Amino acid sequence: MDLSLTSEQRLLQDSVQKFISTQYSISERNNFIANDQGYDNSNWQQFADLGWLAMTFSEEFGGLGGSLVDSMIMLEEFGKGLVVEPFLSTVILFGAAVELAGSQEQKQAIIPAIIEGNLIGTFAYAEPVEPTNLSAVQTKATAEDSGFRLSGMKSLVFNAVSADKILLSARTSGGDFDADGISLFIVDPAANGLTRTDYATVDGLRASEINLEQVRVERDGLLGKTGTASKLIQGLANRGILGLAAEAIGAMEALYKSTIEYTKQRQQFDHPLADFQVLKHRMTEMFVEYNLVKSLCMKATMLETQGTADAQRNIHALKYLVGKTGRFISQNAVQLHGGMGMTEDLPIAHYFKRLLVIDAQFGNTDHHLNKFVG
Repeated sequence: MDLSLTSEQRLLQDSVQKFISTQYSISERNNFIANDQGYDNSNWQQFADLGWLAMTFSEEFGGLGGSLVDSMIMLEEFGKGLVVEPFLSTVILFGAAVELAGSQEQKQAIIPAIIEGNLIGTFAYAEPVEPTNLSAVQTKATAEDSGFRLSGMKSLVFNAVSADKILLSARTSGGDFDADGISLFIVDPAANGLTRTDYATVDGLRASEINLEQVRVERDGLLGKTGTASKLIQGLANRGILGLAAEAIGAMEALYKSTIEYTKQRQQFDHPLADFQVLKHRMTEMFVEYNLVKSLCMKATMLETQGTADAQRNIHALKYLVGKTGRFISQNAVQLHGGMGMTEDLPIAHYFKRLLVIDAQFGNTDHHLNKFVG
């Protein structure tokens, strides 16, 4: 299995690194998350101008025909800069769903708009009853005339406050926890009967609780065939986990490198902290744990791209390791920075909070460990 980057992928990596280093300091990020939508529109347009939003879409719709690996390269760099723009929600989840299961008309209407930076999308899959179970769908979709009526509630929907379209799961048949009978719908957030409760998450991003009361969706709002969305939802969840893992790896790298640099400068007993053997061991552990996660992420991404039988088990292992290692590296980075590690002025605490939220998305360490051993 060849895990090395191509020359084109290295150029992509370099372009994202340059953007982060010149336009995304921690003070600038704090300004971005201070506004109502939680990110900067000019940055999003720059993503479009640089071709990042087009990277993984088919050339048929104006994309660049890249792969999931190309997205992972970008997300890893985004993790280093704590980027808050809705790339994961719009491109990795919403956009991918449309390209994988949408009609030709849906693809033509939505994908070019995403590529141009004119459409923000999000994916509402979780419900309060059992948020880690993708088949736990109590939101009902009742067929009528030329469309459907949707009623129910969706939880922790990231970037819904700025979304132009919401992709959500609803049950058209079967019991509340059946895998069969789930459908996906593209819903206008301004539709009658749809209300949101918006809030900031601990890492500064934006999420919402969405309530639907007899929301009308026309037949062309159905994505794919009625009652057959479970496999697609699992595939989107896998993409989301891989994307979050790549972002987490970028954050972990920034944490351990900044910790090493700090201990070289901080003096104690007339010596840099980095001279003390016990701290050398601690930072070596951070480095080793980081590399284990990165290696597994690369492997899981390749297996998912190839559609191999053991891809799902590797993704469960990856998400478990991301949560476990993210906490280990974050806690040690904060401890080795001392009280400074908890201040808002340094990025250390911001990385820690972002890694905590990543652990909670699409199931935490306990959930995926149970899936792996089960």
